[in-house]
Amino acid sequence: MNLAELVEGVAKKADISKAEAKRMVDIVFGEIEGGLKEAKKNGSAAIPRLGTFRVTKRAARKGRNPQTGEAIKIKASKSLRLKCAASLKKAAGC
Repeated sequence: MNLAELVEGVAKKADISKAEAKRMVDIVFGEIEGGLKEAKKNGSAAIPRLGTFRVTKRAARKGRNPQTGEAIKIKASKSLRLKCAASLKKAAGC
């Protein structure tokens, strides 16, 4: 599913225009982004029916350039992880 399909589905189910549905979808994703800012501060953020986002730290490590085979250093970084809610896992058949 892409954004256009999501907007179209929301428009049909809510019986609203696609423009209004796009605004609603943008608002929802904006709120999720706000929740992720909370995850940045607190280490995690739970969004009901979606799951729990958490920030994890990745240590610095050695890697290899796949084109040349040359060893490279990969800097330490932060990563965002999502542990899906049980309802999503069930819907996906997991």
